[in-house]
Amino acid sequence: MDRAVLQVGDHMTVEVALAVMASARAGRLLVCDNDGLCTGLVTRAELSAVRDSPAYTDRLRLRDLPGYGVPPAGHAGSHGRLPAP
Repeated sequence: MDRAVLQVGDHMTVEVALAVMASARAGRLLVCDNDGLCTGLVTRAELSAVRDSPAYTDRLRLRDLPGYGVPPAGHAGSHGRLPAP
């Protein structure tokens, strides 16, 4: 059975995103901008690696991650964004 992918705002911090994933038992989150357009996908492994890096701060937001705004391969629309489901 496929589970729906959760959507979160790009303003969310890495720590909160990891807590959402743990609570929902999800391995990935769609990241959406203020307009509700999905702009990327993050996984628990990616966020854990960021959190464990020496440059991590608890204020780091999803939009500030390296590569933010690069949608998953094969899912980008003509403008490089994913439409919100």
